[in-house]
Amino acid sequence: MLPKFLLADNSLETPDTIFVVHTQTPRFIVEADIDDFWNNQVVHWIDGEPGGEEMISELIEAAEDFLEKEFDNEDLLEDEDED
Repeated sequence: MLPKFLLADNSLETPDTIFVVHTQTPRFIVEADIDDFWNNQVVHWIDGEPGGEEMISELIEAAEDFLEKEFDNEDLLEDEDED
């Protein structure tokens, strides 16, 4: 079973951009600046944009929550490496 979200980058082409990929239907990719992910997002719908602004908001919020948890986990791992 694939994870619901994946992190991706294209550091050679767009070094300051991060991508959050939603692997379940409706599949989409959120593209944003690494340092300002929450304010400058571009959503690329793979399966077509779903109906309803509420559903879109929930999906984007889930992607943002995923990324925030990933960043928090990365910070924890870095803190452990320093000890």
